Amino acid sequence: MYSKPPPLTTNHVAGGEGGGESNLEEVEVLLSNQRSVPQQPSFLRALIKAFGPYFLIGSAFKLLQDIITFVNPQLLRMLISFTKQTGVPDWWGYTLAFLMFFTAFLQTLVLHRHFHYCFVTGMNVRTALIGAIYRKALVITNAAKRSSTVGEVVNLMSVDAQRFMDLTTFLNMLWSAPLQIMLALYFLWQNLGPSVLAGVAVMIMLIPFNAVIAMKTRAYQVEQMQYKDTRIKLMNEILNGIKVLKLYAWENSFKDKVLAIRQKELDVLRKSAYLGALGCLLMCFQVALTTFAVYVTVDENNVLDAEKAFVSLSLFNILRFPLNMLPQVISSIVQTSISLKRIQGFLSHDELDPNSPLVCIYVVIPESILEMCERCLCCSINMMVPQGSLLAVVGHVGCGKSSLISALLGEMEKVEGDISVRGSVAYVPQQAWIQNATLRDNILFENPYNEQKYHSVLEACALTFDLEVLPGGDMTEIGEKGINLSGGQRQRVSLARALYSDADVYLLDDPLSAVDAHVSKHIFENLIGPEGLLKGKTRILVTHGISFLPQVDNIMVMVEGQVSEMGSYQELLKQNGAFAEFLRNYALEDIIEEEEATGRTLLPALMLFITSFEVRRHGCSQRKHSEPQEKKKPHEMEKLIQAETAETGRVKTKVYLEYVKAVGPLLSVVICFLYGCQSAAAIGSNIWLSQWTNDVSTNQTKENVPMRVGVYAALGIVQGILVMISSFTLAIGNISAARKLHYNLLSNKLHTPQSFFDTTPLGRIINRFSKDIYVIDEALPATVLMFLGTFFVSLSTIIVIISSTPIFAVVVVPLAFIYVFVQRFYVATSRQLKRLESVSRSPIYSHFSETITGCSVIRAYGRHTAFVLMSDMKVDENQKSYYPGIVSNRWLGVRIEFIGNCIVLFAALFAVAGKENLNPGLVGLSVSYALQVTMSLNWMVRMTSDLESNIVAVERVKEYSETKTEAPWEVEDKKPPPEWPIKGNVEFQNYSVRYREGLDLVLKNLTLNVRGGEKIGIVGRTGAGKSSMTLCLFRLLEAAAGEITIDEVRIAEIGLHDLRSKLTIIPQEPVLFSGTLRMNLDPFDKYTDEDVWKALEHSHLHRFVSNQTAKLELQCSEGGENLSVGQRQLVCLARALLRKTRILILDEATAAIDLETDDLIQSTIRTQFEDCTVFTIAHRLNTIMDYTRVLVLDKGQIAEFDTPANLLSQRGIFYSMAKDAGLTQ
Repeated sequence: MYSKPPPLTTNHVAGGEGGGESNLEEVEVLLSNQRSVPQQPSFLRALIKAFGPYFLIGSAFKLLQDIITFVNPQLLRMLISFTKQTGVPDWWGYTLAFLMFFTAFLQTLVLHRHFHYCFVTGMNVRTALIGAIYRKALVITNAAKRSSTVGEVVNLMSVDAQRFMDLTTFLNMLWSAPLQIMLALYFLWQNLGPSVLAGVAVMIMLIPFNAVIAMKTRAYQVEQMQYKDTRIKLMNEILNGIKVLKLYAWENSFKDKVLAIRQKELDVLRKSAYLGALGCLLMCFQVALTTFAVYVTVDENNVLDAEKAFVSLSLFNILRFPLNMLPQVISSIVQTSISLKRIQGFLSHDELDPNSPLVCIYVVIPESILEMCERCLCCSINMMVPQGSLLAVVGHVGCGKSSLISALLGEMEKVEGDISVRGSVAYVPQQAWIQNATLRDNILFENPYNEQKYHSVLEACALTFDLEVLPGGDMTEIGEKGINLSGGQRQRVSLARALYSDADVYLLDDPLSAVDAHVSKHIFENLIGPEGLLKGKTRILVTHGISFLPQVDNIMVMVEGQVSEMGSYQELLKQNGAFAEFLRNYALEDIIEEEEATGRTLLPALMLFITSFEVRRHGCSQRKHSEPQEKKKPHEMEKLIQAETAETGRVKTKVYLEYVKAVGPLLSVVICFLYGCQSAAAIGSNIWLSQWTNDVSTNQTKENVPMRVGVYAALGIVQGILVMISSFTLAIGNISAARKLHYNLLSNKLHTPQSFFDTTPLGRIINRFSKDIYVIDEALPATVLMFLGTFFVSLSTIIVIISSTPIFAVVVVPLAFIYVFVQRFYVATSRQLKRLESVSRSPIYSHFSETITGCSVIRAYGRHTAFVLMSDMKVDENQKSYYPGIVSNRWLGVRIEFIGNCIVLFAALFAVAGKENLNPGLVGLSVSYALQVTMSLNWMVRMTSDLESNIVAVERVKEYSETKTEAPWEVEDKKPPPEWPIKGNVEFQNYSVRYREGLDLVLKNLTLNVRGGEKIGIVGRTGAGKSSMTLCLFRLLEAAAGEITIDEVRIAEIGLHDLRSKLTIIPQEPVLFSGTLRMNLDPFDKYTDEDVWKALEHSHLHRFVSNQTAKLELQCSEGGENLSVGQRQLVCLARALLRKTRILILDEATAAIDLETDDLIQSTIRTQFEDCTVFTIAHRLNTIMDYTRVLVLDKGQIAEFDTPANLLSQRGIFYSMAKDAGLTQ
């Protein structure tokens, strides 16, 4: 029973309360009624509880490291004073040098311990978040599901969870940065006295400035996230409906939409890059400058000697890191808090109530009103289905049949009343949901395999023949959304899954709509009907097929969400109500009675007939049909969806050059030059400082002060300005690169032939548009910036040390050698790990989006836990390559910093050894430079590696920007005249076609001639090549041999848009895009509102649309979810009416529609397209009985082609099909 949740917060199910002691719960409820404001569950508190303690261990290490950091400047002071004094023994100097080395080494070890703890916490947090989001997505209500699109939820998983992971690594800086700042100021005070306050004042003045910049950047980021969400959502829809876009030649309209969003996104990026450049201007040198200037001017006795200057400088260098980090950490916290809100919002959505106690023996819905969207869909329904009976639910499109089924599954919001379903449930949705797994896995759906049962299920669902045709039998891997099965096969697999699950109650939502009459009869008799495998089970069947109604126990007729009549077939006929009227219109009584008489005896004969005829599937990828059975060994099975390849080995130089080319070669050179100048200015100012400190020994301090300060200031300012200009130019370059790369990717994807989309999972293409473009937009520019910065700093350090102690050059070579070795070793490992990590990441997201689309099926079968397990396994798979990545970073850090510490050691040793001929200023200069090199070296390797792994994004985008394209959209010199085709003659000459290279022909040597204005019905068993034939007219499949001409124009020679815009199709699966109804009908705004209304009127949607408040601006949700399937089909009809071309193709368009609407459509087509050539692929033969000619296809060849009357008299295939449909005796 789906009970209303007690009126406390939401219907969250609180876990861990123990076995339901009802009295306790009642007390709970009573208490909760008194508490007026329920407490919002805090997500943050949960995180802290779970991961806090482990994280604190890391924090303890950080504290230790902060303290050790300040030992080295003190040692430097002693070293400089040692070089000044004479007569101090040399061993003291060497001791100092080695002490410096050891403190640095200790610091390294402690720091990396801390990092390890942080990163592991980050990894755990991400895993926990992904797990929580996945579990939640399986249980949220439909209303909650509508409030966020699939794209947004996947973003929670990919982007927001990632944010948490990135934050944990720096979180300790929140307290450690202030601590370091305090300590540094304390030592500076000791060194320079009150003058430090001047420097501090400058720092404090910069804080609000930096804060403003951080806040602005933050705002831009939120804005950019929104644009990105919208863009990904639109891309998702475009890729889902790519076939429709191609058929209608609508690509350009949608391309412009995407590019408009992209432009806004880039504008925001540009603004935030400018802000960043401004922030760079306020580097740390002003602090040193003010402090020194104030120190020497305040008091004439204050002399700036080497000891004071360089110890202060090394302290300022320590100070620079926490100062730079603090705003970053704060902005990162702000970012994460937004992510926290988003995730918390998602996790606190209402849930469906899982504890639906199953009370009674049958399905009962007393007086229940269910609501969905803003209106009630099912009102006051009373129904009761006795155990073991078969109830058929019939009614018009949009009258609430599917909603009723959803209600029984507990997927609807219930306003009042009760629903109870006894026993387990199996559910077959209207649009089959197929997983990306083998066919067998799809049917077993986590149940144990039982061969005998399995084969009887396949037999009943008429799947045995299909298995023989599929390349790998039942081990064939099925693409995402069941792409390589025909619609009918998908539906039958869905039925087989239900049958195999062996439940008590079967809810079948129009399962027979997608298969032809023959198969539906087989399925009804062997599976659903009174003699089928399901007899004795409770079955609720939503159907549009009249022929089965006499054989069901009860019929329920629904009108506008209410039950208008209910009873057995005979009772309803006697009542003479709407239902009887409806049946009479279709004058089928006599046929049905005739069937009643002969049906039973016909069964065995029919069975044989059907098994031999349940023929080839059509579908998107007829793979190699190995006709001789013996050849078919399972291991030869060709996978449809190729595994995503991870590039191996080094990233090729070509990729870097591609990126440089996208930035612009000249600009790239300018950027490097600017960085060089900036480093030169930095070295200059420090050398000047060392000269200045040497004034002490020549006693020229007083007279030189103004000049010394002035030049020092000038050099500092020049450096600042250069930093700003260089990051400015870099930003401009990066953004233009991002624009070019995205543009090429998008236009290539819209020009890619359909076969590519059939064999590539959408998740993989979306990944290029979201993750990889994100890297190119945001991660790559930051990495390039850091890389150039650290590279030039490291370079300048080596230059300074060698110029002060030339002997140092001897050590540089072996150190550089070790450095390069470690770096190559690390980068190779790290790059491969990162690649493995990103490849193992896609399955998490594609499995997730698959789960969201099929969650009602998963819930109905109670496969909740199995899916959660699958998701967890995919996440674990991903962690396997992520964790070694963390550890390899620690490995690298310790080794690189060891090299840095060696540089410090040698710089100090040589300074001690050459103390006789070195002045203290130079010693100070070289050792203080050496002290800061460790950081730069470490970052440089990190950045090299990041650069390599991020440039992979360019490589991946590049790969998808260069896939094979279809024929050009417009061929200038072959343009057909604008009014072409005038007559609408269509001619096939020896036409053959295959789905992809290396597959068998789907159509073999078709030759036929259709005169303008003829109406042609195309029939044939499932998979005879009916749909393929229509795709050929649009050149979604290119000819393997032969040609098609329309009005004397060979279609193979003209541009695709010229061809496709002159044909109209009403496709098998109606696809709508999110946007207004108007946009869905006419994306190019070619027609007036009047035309649009007229089209709506002819397609019988006029009433529905004019009742909506928004009229034509009615918002369609993603995939048109807020319209029923039938209404979507009518929208497709309205599109066709608007275009009104000479040639119309209908592809099984009537499958999801009740007979009356079907009649309306057929009559509309007859009147509105009277003078057009019409091709109809029909399942319901009665729709094409009055067509000019009927084409019967069998195994890709023409079996029969003549008028319907002649074909019936020939008693061939067409006759037997008509007989099954009850259209002839």
